[in-house]
Amino acid sequence: MAAATDARLDKKQQRNLTRIQAHDNARFARDQLAGTLSALEEKLNVPKRVARATGRAKRRVQRFADEQPGAAIVVAVGVVAAVGVGVWLVVRATLDD
Repeated sequence: MAAATDARLDKKQQRNLTRIQAHDNARFARDQLAGTLSALEEKLNVPKRVARATGRAKRRVQRFADEQPGAAIVVAVGVVAAVGVGVWLVVRATLDD
């Protein structure tokens, strides 16, 4: 009779262990899914990525301007000149038609 009781306890313990393992596996799968969804959200959230990239670019430009103010002025004048020439060419092409 003790062997039958032990067998029933072993089966019950195995069943409980299986339930615990299933619970742990489910928790692990949920954690993996949450991580995957979070990574997808980061990749697909374009406004958030643009805001971060803009912030990084602003910091980089500010650091460049702080370290080399003369070169920053030259670059700014060059950019303004390029934009001005581009606008002038577009207006000229539009007026010639």
